[in-house]
Amino acid sequence: MNWRAVQAIYAFEMARTGRTLLQSIISPVISTSLYFVVFGAAIGARITEIDGVSYGAFIVPGLIMMMLLTQSTANASFGIYFPKFVGTIYEILSAPISYIEIVLGYVGAAATKSIILGLIILATAGFFVPLHVEHPVWMLAFLVLTAVTFSLFGFIIGIWADGFEKLQVIPLLVITPLTFLGGSFYSISVLPPVWQTVSLFNPLVYLISGFRWSFYGISDVGVGISLGATLLFLALCLAIVWWIFRTGYRLKA
Repeated sequence: MNWRAVQAIYAFEMARTGRTLLQSIISPVISTSLYFVVFGAAIGARITEIDGVSYGAFIVPGLIMMMLLTQSTANASFGIYFPKFVGTIYEILSAPISYIEIVLGYVGAAATKSIILGLIILATAGFFVPLHVEHPVWMLAFLVLTAVTFSLFGFIIGIWADGFEKLQVIPLLVITPLTFLGGSFYSISVLPPVWQTVSLFNPLVYLISGFRWSFYGISDVGVGISLGATLLFLALCLAIVWWIFRTGYRLKA
C-alpha cells in the first residue's frame, strides 16, 4: 500500500476545504441554523413533542443526516470530476498507485469533511435545543458509515457525470427529496398506514431512523435493519467502484 500517495491525494482534497471555507463549512451551518429557527419556531409551536422527545430535539438527527448525505455526495463527486474536467485524471491513473489508493484518498477526504461538518452541526444544535445522545458509540458509527457510503456514491456520480450539470442531477432530484420524505422532520408513524408502507421503500428512512435511535432510543424501523441497510448500500457502492476501475468506465475514454 502506497500510503504516501494516499496522503498526497487526501491532503490536496482537505486543503481545498480551507480554500472554500465559506462554502464548505459556514454555509451548511448557517442553513442548518435556519432550519432550527423555521421548523423549531413555526412547527415546534404546534407539535410539542414526538415519542416523548421535544420537536426541536427530534429533528436534530434528521438535519445532521440531511447535511451529511448532501455534503458527502457533493464533496466526493466534485473531487473526482474536476481532475477529469481538466485532464489531470490521466496523470493519476498513470502514476504508480493502485485504484484502492485513489479511492482511499478521494473518498477518505470527502468523508472526513462530512464528518467534521456533522459534528459542527451537532455542536451548533446544542445552542438551540437540549441534546442527549443515548448511544454515542453507535451515533459515531452511523455517522462514519453514512459519510463513507455516500462519499463512495458521490465518487461514482463524479465518474459518471460528463458535465457540471449532471453533478447536481442526482443530489437535487433524488437525494434531497428522499431525505425530506425519509422522516427527517417527522416520524413515519404519524402517516396513514398506506404511506407508512410506501415510506419503507425509501432507503433513507433506514439511515435516518438508525441515526435517530442512537440519540433517543426511538426509531421507525429496527436498528438492526437500519444498520443492515447501510452496510448493504456500502457494499453495493464498493462493488460499483470496483467495476468502474476494472472496466475503465468513463476513465480511459
